[in-house]
Amino acid sequence: MLEKILAISGKPGLYKLLSRGNNSLIVETLDAQKKRMPVFGADKVISLADIAMYTDDEEVPLRRVFKNILEKEGGKKTSLDYKKASKDELAAFMGEALPNYDRDRVYPADMKKLAQWYNILIENEITDFEEPKTEDTEE
Repeated sequence: MLEKILAISGKPGLYKLLSRGNNSLIVETLDAQKKRMPVFGADKVISLADIAMYTDDEEVPLRRVFKNILEKEGGKKTSLDYKKASKDELAAFMGEALPNYDRDRVYPADMKKLAQWYNILIENEITDFEEPKTEDTEE
């Protein structure tokens, strides 16, 4: 499901991919307004499935971080108010979501965006953070 949820650089919130046009994508906001709009090639668009967080060892897919938060929060929105949270509160939140995150390369702005995106997904009842199944063709 995260493959169809998009982040667009310079635009707040998350967007759901509806269809593809000749030179654009048609997206819908994941908020109460459900506003539809085209997104063109000049916009930097990335699927949440393609985003990863830095750790001390490797890059961890965002879906795994979301799954950790989902388990920690019991399927509810985060208890953290990311808009007013201090750096220490954000670091504590991130430490619970991903204990070995890279403290040099994951910035407070990244942590705020993570909490914001998680809350948007929960509000829209998007909680399928499982790894996509790969089919084995070996016999």
